Amino acid sequence: MPAANDPYDPKEVAALAPDALDAAVEAARRAFAGAADLEALAAIRPAHLGDRSPVRLAKREIGALPPQARADAGKRVNVALAALTDVYAERLRTLTRNRDEQVLDAERVDVTLPASRRAPGALHPLTAIQRRMCEIFVAMGYDVAEGPHIETTWFNFDALNTPPDHPSRSLSDTFWIEPPDAGLVLRTETSPVQIRTMLERRPPIYIVCPGTVFRPDELDATHTPVFHQIEGLAVDEGLSMAHLRGTLEHFARELFGADIAIRWRPHNFPFTEPSAEPDLRCFVCHGESVGNPDRPCRTCKSEGWIEWGGSGMVNPRVLRNCGIDPTVYSGFAFGMGIDRSLMFRSGIEDMHDMFEGDVRFSLSLRGEP
Repeated sequence: MPAANDPYDPKEVAALAPDALDAAVEAARRAFAGAADLEALAAIRPAHLGDRSPVRLAKREIGALPPQARADAGKRVNVALAALTDVYAERLRTLTRNRDEQVLDAERVDVTLPASRRAPGALHPLTAIQRRMCEIFVAMGYDVAEGPHIETTWFNFDALNTPPDHPSRSLSDTFWIEPPDAGLVLRTETSPVQIRTMLERRPPIYIVCPGTVFRPDELDATHTPVFHQIEGLAVDEGLSMAHLRGTLEHFARELFGADIAIRWRPHNFPFTEPSAEPDLRCFVCHGESVGNPDRPCRTCKSEGWIEWGGSGMVNPRVLRNCGIDPTVYSGFAFGMGIDRSLMFRSGIEDMHDMFEGDVRFSLSLRGEP
């Protein structure tokens, strides 16, 4: 250890010696050159450029030197750090370029190969319009509810105020599950979902129930034994027929356009009182077949209108069956065919086209609704 008055020679400090700094740079050069990929390079970087690397530790010694020795030592350390940084940056560029070339080679596409001629897929139009219907009601604040295809007679008939001798219970209108005394049917409408919802939830209730339903109908231009229906239910305080009519007319305008013509007819349903059926102007003949034997229309049977569905105020008995006080709450319900709605919207003249499995039908309506 030198005496207090002896001159201080920084070259005698091993960490700051030129040979030591050159050796540190050369060791880093060899280590960086030996890194096979970016991951290996990142792993060895702290040993040569990190806070505990030899050159960084040497730089800490500068602060303890006399003022006249610091400039020379600092210059040597900075030169070494700059050399280390350049060596690392050059290796990083090389490995990055190699990585990018490997990725491009692995993901290379041979553009000379023949293109696929397979037709692109598409949602079935019934699925697309069902989603669109649900979107319209969700925008009005309704929830979407679902239920099973096989129902008990209580859910499908009794809870809906349908008496045991009602024609809808006959074999000509309902598919019964054997054995006959099991009391099980293929649901004839999605109304049982409304019953299940009213038993599970308390008002206010605003739901729509889309799904498949089953009836022994003959297959013709506007009927099929397996079809799709969307029903709606609203139960709240102070609801009236005006709310029902406003809801369905808004729904019709959103689905078919602002110029859609709607006709309301009084009707009778056991689960609603009063009841009404909305009809839409025939989309094929536009009413021109009425009284015109020279231009018959098999779609509307030359009546000019096509039944869209049924609706009405929920019968108080139905509310009581579900534990809802009809003196406090009122409600309205409605239901219409999804298949028939697609016919209105897209100008399909025959319901057969929807169920024959021809992919050209789906592709012809691609993008709708």
